[in-house]
Amino acid sequence: MKIALVGATGMVGQEMMKVLAERQVRFDELLLVASEKSVGKKINFLNKTYTVIGLDNALKAQPDFAIFSAGGSTSLAWAEKFAAVGTTVIDNSSAWRMDASKKLIVPEINGNALKPTDKIIANPNCSTIQLVMVLKPLHDKYRIKRVVVSTYQSISGTGVKAINQLNNERNGSPGEMAYPYPIDKNCLPHCDDFLDNGYTKEEMKLTNETKKILADDKVEVTATAVRVPVEGGHSESVNIEFANEFNTSDVRKLLANTPGITVQDFNETNTYPMPRFARGKDDVFVGRIRRDLSQINTLNCWIVADNLRKGAATNAVQIMEHLQ
Repeated sequence: MKIALVGATGMVGQEMMKVLAERQVRFDELLLVASEKSVGKKINFLNKTYTVIGLDNALKAQPDFAIFSAGGSTSLAWAEKFAAVGTTVIDNSSAWRMDASKKLIVPEINGNALKPTDKIIANPNCSTIQLVMVLKPLHDKYRIKRVVVSTYQSISGTGVKAINQLNNERNGSPGEMAYPYPIDKNCLPHCDDFLDNGYTKEEMKLTNETKKILADDKVEVTATAVRVPVEGGHSESVNIEFANEFNTSDVRKLLANTPGITVQDFNETNTYPMPRFARGKDDVFVGRIRRDLSQINTLNCWIVADNLRKGAATNAVQIMEHLQ
């Protein structure tokens, strides 16, 4: 088993190695791949020193799996080349997610749709993954009509540049800006680029990817994505309208029995999901489960997950495990 991690020196790539180690994924050879400026860099992993290689050499090695976490342009330029030599590509970028010929996979939801012939598989957006993990069991039982989601997304979703901006602002140091405004002591209703319809790309990802993963275009989704001064972990306030009546205690039981979900919903002890406690964990946490008193058959809840784990690295590794 030969595995290539493309973008190994980035934040998601580094998290990917942690996930491989924690889940004791078996491999005979690991290729750590990055851009030309990182080629030759030494990385210690599982008591072994690896030398970072470039994409050309990785392609020549014809790995069994290549997990891409190097951005959309890299995926568009190289994924098909790897697929052509028999490599199964699992792509973390947005490059292939809405391609009708590519599957968009959250293993707990639609992993069974994967076939050995799927050579380019899309990993959903981080905020979408944690959302659909909760929506899927509820949709199966109550039929979702409409979802209104507001996100509170950590700066790690932007990358190291954003982490540096926050630290510089808190230390009073000058530095490069990842955002058009300060992020410390601030919230930016601006995740990714703005589109002609007034929404951002991140907001439309939540809309379009949710429909594709649930395989139901009738589910209406509207989103507002906000960047907050939290280093890791995305939070979402979610309002879900169902076609059918529900009982909140049944909802809690249903979600508690869903693999990959942890219910934290105990008001008497102030127990609810928070990003600081989701860090480093693979589950999706849900709480503040309550009926919307202003609308029939409608539920409110609060969803939190580590965006670098289940939102990226863990989900990609789970896809690979599903195919091994």
